[in-house]
Amino acid sequence: MFTAPTAIRAIKKEDPDGEMLKNKNLSHLKTLFLAGERCDPATYHWVNDLLNISVIDHWWQTESGWPMLGMMQGIDQSPTIAGSAGKPICGFDVQILEDDGSNIFNDHEEGYIAVKLPLPPGCLQTLWKNDEWFKESYLYRFPGYYLTGDGGHKDKEGYFYIMGRIDDVINVSGHRLSTGEMEEIISHHPAIAECAVIGIADELRGQRPIGLVVLKDNHPKEEIELENELIQLVRDQIGAVAFFRNAILVKRLPKTRSGKILRKTMRMIADGSPHTIPSTIDDPEILKEITEILIKRKIGIAFQ
Repeated sequence: MFTAPTAIRAIKKEDPDGEMLKNKNLSHLKTLFLAGERCDPATYHWVNDLLNISVIDHWWQTESGWPMLGMMQGIDQSPTIAGSAGKPICGFDVQILEDDGSNIFNDHEEGYIAVKLPLPPGCLQTLWKNDEWFKESYLYRFPGYYLTGDGGHKDKEGYFYIMGRIDDVINVSGHRLSTGEMEEIISHHPAIAECAVIGIADELRGQRPIGLVVLKDNHPKEEIELENELIQLVRDQIGAVAFFRNAILVKRLPKTRSGKILRKTMRMIADGSPHTIPSTIDDPEILKEITEILIKRKIGIAFQ
């Protein structure tokens, strides 16, 4: 079966103990493939323990035409690792680059995910009647590389970890912080079904992170109590430098129909920046719900 982690988190929210699986015959289900967005370790472990089958996260883009990272069953017998999208697929020389275009070789050091040219057959080579925009978007930032727009790191075994879009790396008082790392920490809280961390504008620090969290149905929690617990979790694992001060309880998160969370749109709403609602959004009403909560909590420059 092939699906997005969002679908798994939706099930985890409604049925956290997997009660609906009882007395179901899943003997023909051998592998669960996940893609479309990053699968956090908490979601990976939940579905892996529940189904007791191979759960394989992998990573690609519309532009690549087929997976760039994954686990090639039957070829590579390496085990899957929670939080990792796997290793480069044949034909893709995936690398992690610094701001200056040099390679990052240190384990788990964050950088830009890029693919060394030439790209293999099947990849998008240009845009119809817009070659220059294609080159500016993908090829000019690091000559000799295709810039994917995602950031992440890899370990000494060659496993890659895609932490999110480059836009999701925020600068808090001069410190570059990954919102994906904060999401990973928050998602380990037993009451959380899914979450999104975004960096909003801050007059003093440049940016600061806020979390939007969805509770599991069987974990009623008061918002202030939960917020304090999540603030402490982030502080314990990243430090006070993260300046994580707000965890907002929401009923649902805005997503595209393919399951991608609209982090950029939520950030622009909080910042009061001009924005348009993406045509691919699953339910526009969710953005109205988020806006009302931000106004009520007076969070974001636009609502202070």
